[in-house]
Amino acid sequence: MYIDELIDVKNINISLGEMSKDEVINELVGLFHKNGYIDSVVDYTAAIGKREAEISTAVGYGVAIPHAQNQSVKKATIGILRNLSGIQWGTEKVNLVFMIAAEKDASDEHLKMLSKISTFLMDDVFRAKLLVAGSTKEIYDVLLQEDQKKEAENDLIKVEADAGKYLIGISACMTGIAHTFMAAEALSNEAKQRGMRVKIQTNGSTGIENQLTKKDVAEANAIVVAHDVKVDTTIFGDKTFVDVPVKKAISDAGSMIDKALSESQNNHVQAVVSDQDDADTEDDLTMGGKFARAFYTHVMSGVSYMIPFVVVGGIFIAISFMFGIYASNPDSSQYNIWAAFFNEIGGNSAFKLYVPVLAGFISWSIADKAGLAPGMIGGMMAVNGGSGFLGGMVAGFLGGYVTRFIVKRTRKIPHTYQGLVSVLFTPLLATFIVGFVMFFVLNTPMSELINLMTGWLKSMNGTNAAIMGAILAAMMASDMGGPINKTASAFGLAMFASKIYGPSAALMVGGMVPPLGIALATLLFKNKFTIQEREAGKANWVLGASFITEGAIPFAAGDPLHIIPANIVGSAVGGALCMAFGITLQAPHGGIFVIPIACNHPILYIGCILVGTVVTATILGFTKKSLTKEQMRAEMAGGII
Repeated sequence: MYIDELIDVKNINISLGEMSKDEVINELVGLFHKNGYIDSVVDYTAAIGKREAEISTAVGYGVAIPHAQNQSVKKATIGILRNLSGIQWGTEKVNLVFMIAAEKDASDEHLKMLSKISTFLMDDVFRAKLLVAGSTKEIYDVLLQEDQKKEAENDLIKVEADAGKYLIGISACMTGIAHTFMAAEALSNEAKQRGMRVKIQTNGSTGIENQLTKKDVAEANAIVVAHDVKVDTTIFGDKTFVDVPVKKAISDAGSMIDKALSESQNNHVQAVVSDQDDADTEDDLTMGGKFARAFYTHVMSGVSYMIPFVVVGGIFIAISFMFGIYASNPDSSQYNIWAAFFNEIGGNSAFKLYVPVLAGFISWSIADKAGLAPGMIGGMMAVNGGSGFLGGMVAGFLGGYVTRFIVKRTRKIPHTYQGLVSVLFTPLLATFIVGFVMFFVLNTPMSELINLMTGWLKSMNGTNAAIMGAILAAMMASDMGGPINKTASAFGLAMFASKIYGPSAALMVGGMVPPLGIALATLLFKNKFTIQEREAGKANWVLGASFITEGAIPFAAGDPLHIIPANIVGSAVGGALCMAFGITLQAPHGGIFVIPIACNHPILYIGCILVGTVVTATILGFTKKSLTKEQMRAEMAGGII
């Protein structure tokens, strides 16, 4: 927190006449109330009095810092009173009074501010500037300048301390396309600014790049692992590392590096979600935060391996339909050997595999290699039993946790028999348990639930369908790859598994509109965007067309109050239109490249995307503030905004 976030120039008073301690307190409390920072003068005055009764807040150097937390405080602030005549404050006389007001349930920010101001006031030059300032505005400016000076000094000290150190890490997201490389870039840029060496391994869709070596680990001063899917961290051995979601590394790389350096220096073992650690097995099941993190990671691991099967299967099925709806059926007059070929690949092979793959790799994420067979077999039973995508997810978690339980309980078996246990006993017992639960307990009720949901969605039309499309597309656009986005995606994939393709169309609209809308806005409303933003907007044309929503993230991070609502509204309009028109999409990924072959109304669908794009751009044009004259002059002079 910076001082300018707490100081309001209206809460500064310059007094010329003699004043008592009580008069000063009443004056500052009165300013707080007048300017809307507290509800009750009586309550807050009593709180200050109680604090003063404990021990005087005069800190020497002619300064007093009265302070209190109280339920009457609406917003934390600092009031300042200067009196050159001198105020008797306990046993001391003071000329400067800093009153700090903090909310009842506030964090320790006011204590940090106490420490910061106390440090400032030890500087004779700083105190002198406050004492000779000619106006309240000048006092305000002196405080801000000192704060900025100290922050710059701290940053320089930090950079000098970090120079030459070595940061390594791993980044991996669900699709391995955008977030993976954005996290690596954010960490790399922050490290380079500090003069650090850096190497971030990316586990992307094309495989592992920039792979870490044992030499890298041995030389590393800090390690950050940013991931939404399971990654292999065994190369780090016993070394401490910071374990965070990908978006955390993107949005706050500096703090992640600070934490990694601190953890390494303190030789403190980070409590991370580790699928090979016995203690974490218990934590996953008993601690809400860790369980949620583990659940998300395991699901995303399964989905990341499943997506290629879904995309390939959907596109090949769509190609087979181009020969005729029944062209793959040998008994139909439309029969075509090529249609049968594409349907065999897509419908009879890829589509039958993706639920088992989902289940298998959820189980693998939990229990490593031993969990693959129980998870995949449970997933295939979900397909055969009609419980589909949801049943596959349950089978994956069941297979993973059952397998991990068995592995843990059989570790004490003599080493001679471990090979037999791992190859025969563990997968056999785990598969039996998973199969029993799926066959006798879960498949029937879950298949009925799927049938009810399928029937309900198929019956949707008109307004109901439009509402569903608006909600799904808005969820996709709301956090651009975050948990809300992933929740909507999971729902779409579940419907896809049940051969309901309308939600897929709405979801892709929600992913394409944000970057496309921003790109259009940077073109139409140039006075609202800096040169750098306009250049980034050009790339968003390609990213949006490719269904890579993450191109909108830098803009949303820089101006969330304007960008995010515009993205949500534009996406919701496009999603509502496409489901109201009965548009379906048999490929859950691929953007503009799959629309011609996987969409039932490609031209109309592109129109829906364009409408959403225009809505987003228009909202930004009306709501986003224009560049200031100073920014425009800097641009004209070739400056970097």
